[in-house]
Amino acid sequence: METKLRKLILTGIVLYTLLILYFMFFAFNRVEHEYSEYGYVFMLLPEAVPLLFPDLSDLSFSWIYNLGNIAAFIPYGIFVPLLHRTHVWKFLSWFVMAIIGLETLQSLTFLGTFDVDDIISNTLGASIGWCVYKVAASPKIFWKKLMASGLTVAVLLIGIMSLSELIDFTLQKKEGLLLALNEMKEAADNRPLTKDLPEFTVGGEKIKPNLNVYGSKGKESQTYTYNWAAKKEAHLYAYYGIPDNGDSAGELIITADGQERVYYTESIQAVPVDIPFDQLNELTITLKGNAKLWDVTISERKHWWE
Repeated sequence: METKLRKLILTGIVLYTLLILYFMFFAFNRVEHEYSEYGYVFMLLPEAVPLLFPDLSDLSFSWIYNLGNIAAFIPYGIFVPLLHRTHVWKFLSWFVMAIIGLETLQSLTFLGTFDVDDIISNTLGASIGWCVYKVAASPKIFWKKLMASGLTVAVLLIGIMSLSELIDFTLQKKEGLLLALNEMKEAADNRPLTKDLPEFTVGGEKIKPNLNVYGSKGKESQTYTYNWAAKKEAHLYAYYGIPDNGDSAGELIITADGQERVYYTESIQAVPVDIPFDQLNELTITLKGNAKLWDVTISERKHWWE
């Protein structure tokens, strides 16, 4: 390679690196919003896939940010090998060590966090750049090289998004079928009404329960308890209210593994109850006074293979 061209490429890499360092340490008001009050932050486990397919109807900033985390490092994979021919694994090894150093410095200076997700995305960008470098090195006419390089970037980005979608689908838990809560095994003899369900009005709205009705059954309070053999990730849906006829006093308390998740008192209208549980082993529903809980359903979240 001619000396002038090498100098031009070297100058471009240096200037581009300074721009990258600016965005890593000073952009987005990092100095004004330093993270010193939180201490050093090292995120050592991946928390998300690198890049999913975009939602074209609502293109989010997070997707653009994730794309930028990959695309911004493509030039290193193209131009560094032009200056110094080296094997791909040696190049990527040095690149990863450099990124780890910068991520560590970000955390130590409280101007960011050490994020392994960023390291993965940046390395994917450099790898795409290396592939473009190999394509561009082939003996072709300039415009053909340009087209081949652009096509290489597009194909590899689509490949990354496709693999990310597959990993995301595999690892994410999906909500299963909704089951009436009374279909689960109770830990005690208390059971809700499931037949001849009473109709009532809450806030002037006529309520016709379809699945079940939980109440105190004329007592001061009534508790319903459900146990699972193993902790589950689940989602509970229901409706709560105090019927217009009778005493207007009542309470609903829902606890999960001893922790209170819901506490409702008087209600002038029917209130939807929507509670996600990361880990659920024992569920307890306590109703006091004239309070009613109806159409209580639960859905377990599982991986597709479970």
